[in-house]
Amino acid sequence: MSAAPGVWSRLVGQSRAIDSLRTAAGGHGMTHAWLFTGPPGSGRSNAAIAFAAALLCTAPDGPGGPGCGECQACRTVLAGTHSDVSRFTTQRIVFGVETARDMVKKGALTPVTASRQIMVVEDADRFSERAGNAVLKAIEEPHPRTVWLLCAPTVEDVLPTIRSRCRQVNLVTPSTADVADFLVRTADVDPSLAAYAARASQGHVGRARALALDEPARNRRREVVSIPARLRDVGSAVQAAANLHEMAKEEAQAITEVLDAKEKEDLDASYGVEQRGRRPREYAPALKALGEEQKARARRMVIDVVDRGLMDLASVYRDAVALSWQAPGALVNEEVRGDVKTVARQSTPALNLRRIDAIFAAREQMTEFNVPPLLALEAMMVALQVPEEAR
Repeated sequence: MSAAPGVWSRLVGQSRAIDSLRTAAGGHGMTHAWLFTGPPGSGRSNAAIAFAAALLCTAPDGPGGPGCGECQACRTVLAGTHSDVSRFTTQRIVFGVETARDMVKKGALTPVTASRQIMVVEDADRFSERAGNAVLKAIEEPHPRTVWLLCAPTVEDVLPTIRSRCRQVNLVTPSTADVADFLVRTADVDPSLAAYAARASQGHVGRARALALDEPARNRRREVVSIPARLRDVGSAVQAAANLHEMAKEEAQAITEVLDAKEKEDLDASYGVEQRGRRPREYAPALKALGEEQKARARRMVIDVVDRGLMDLASVYRDAVALSWQAPGALVNEEVRGDVKTVARQSTPALNLRRIDAIFAAREQMTEFNVPPLLALEAMMVALQVPEEAR
C-alpha cells in the first residue's frame, strides 16, 4: 500500500478525505470553518493539523501539492511551533468560558508570518452552551484571514449553531490492513505484531501504535479481555471491577504525574519563584487554579483509560456473537479464541448483545452522569456474569 505524500502521510485509510482537503487547500472549495468528524482513533486532529500545514505550505506547486511536508511552514505546523497555528484541547469535561474567550481573542488577530492563521479546536464536542455561544460569532463572522478547524466524534456532538457554520469532513475507521501497514512503515514494527495491534485496536491508530510498541499496554489489554471467561459469580464480578479500576488509576497516574510536574515547573519559572527565592502575591491563586485543573484532568484521565478497557471488553462479546452466528473473518481477539468460545457456549447472542448494552450504559453513567467509575464498573460486571444455569 502506498502512503499519501507529504503531510498527508500521517493519515491512515482516509483517501477520500485527503482528496477533498488537498483540493480545498489548492483553492477550490475553501471556506472559513471546517468540522472534522470520525470515530475515536480515526485521526481527526491529525487531519486538521495536516490541513493547516497544507493551507500554510510555501511550496504548494511541488510534487506533493499543498502540504509538501518539506518546507519550513509544513515542518513547523507538524511540530506544533508555527506562530500562526493555535491548538486548543482540554482534559476537563467541558471547555470553560474563559478558554472560549481566549479563542475568540486569538482568532481576531492578524497572522504574524503567514497568509492565514489557523485555529484548531480538538475537542469541539466539549463546548458547554455558554462557551459555544462565546465562540459562535467568531466562527460565523471570522477575521478574513482566520480559518477554524474543529474536531469532534460526530456532528451531533457539536452545538447545532456551530456545526451549521462549518463544512464537514468525515473520517472513517481505518481498515486493519491499513493500520498494520502504517505501523510497519512508520515504526518498523514486525508484521505479525503489527497485525495483532491493528486488529486489537479496532481501527484506533493511536491505540494500535501503543499496543505495538509498549509491552505493558499489551499485558493490560490481555488482562481485560480475559475477564469475561472468569465472571463466575458476584464475588468475581466485584473483584474484576476493582482490578480494572486499579489498573486504570495506575496508568492514568503515570501519565498525569509527568504532566503535573512539567506544569508546576513552568508555573514556578513564569513567576520567578526559583530565581527570587520567594513567592509573589499572584503565585498562590495561580498555583491553586493549576491544582484544580490537574485534579480535574486526573479524574478525566481515569475515565478515559477505563473507557478504553470497556471497548476491549465489548470486543470479546462481539467476537462471541460472531462465533455464534458463524460470521466470516478473523476475531478481534484471536489470541484468546478459546475464552471467546467459552463465552459463546455459556450464553446466547441475545445475551451477549445485552452485555454490550450494559458496557455502553456504564460508559454513559461515567461520562454523562458523573457516576464514580468503580461504582459503574461494579454494576456493569454483575450484569456481565455468567448465568447461573451455565456455571
